[in-house]
Amino acid sequence: MPSASQLKAHLNNLSAVPPAIGGPIGGLFNGTRMRAAVVNRDGEVCAVAASTSDNSQVWPGSQAIAKAKAYTANAFSLDNFALSTARLYTFTPPGHSPWSLGQSNLFNAGELAAPGDTNKSTGKLAGGLIFFGGGVPIYKNGKIIGGLGVSGDTSCADHEVANRVRHLAALNPAGGATADDIRYRLADGADAFTHPLCINTVRNGVALGQEAPAVGYLVERLARSRKFGSALRPGFQGAVFDEGGL
Repeated sequence: MPSASQLKAHLNNLSAVPPAIGGPIGGLFNGTRMRAAVVNRDGEVCAVAASTSDNSQVWPGSQAIAKAKAYTANAFSLDNFALSTARLYTFTPPGHSPWSLGQSNLFNAGELAAPGDTNKSTGKLAGGLIFFGGGVPIYKNGKIIGGLGVSGDTSCADHEVANRVRHLAALNPAGGATADDIRYRLADGADAFTHPLCINTVRNGVALGQEAPAVGYLVERLARSRKFGSALRPGFQGAVFDEGGL
């Protein structure tokens, strides 16, 4: 398992990944203010690190998020089934079969540490389930050994960083670095595992666009239905609104 010092080194060496998964990261900070956490196959926190020399300059809330993402990616992946947290976004909201999944393993806030205390929660189960980008399972010799969670930017940028850190640590699944890559409706078509765009979305160095304004977008779509101001056209009720359409 990567140590805290190794995680920090990887977070600060993201440009070393190959072009196929490299290039710009996007988001708010281009991956420069990140926190990473690793859990083992039992879900126990093994290491936590921030990319900055001053840990307080990464969002304090990112500690819990990184740990929960690592726990989630490990919890729902197998030797032959790598499932990043990014692929759970569309799969888990109300209206989908496992929508209450987030209630099954709640985060233990008692395992949080002060920004400067990197060892307080190692060896403990922090738990928590998060269903957006930034968590990936980690593998050794084709066997799953745990999960890696990253937080500190948009969920799309978090996934980019997690994917690159996993590659730098030589912990990819058998299918390679993109086996459980983030999928976007606009780029990949609609399915149960797509993720919405974020602010300044980039995937593997390729810019994909911006998150659509939710309210303005809905008004536009309603206007196009030619029933704006009266009733929703058939099929709108219960629809999932994202950057790809209704």
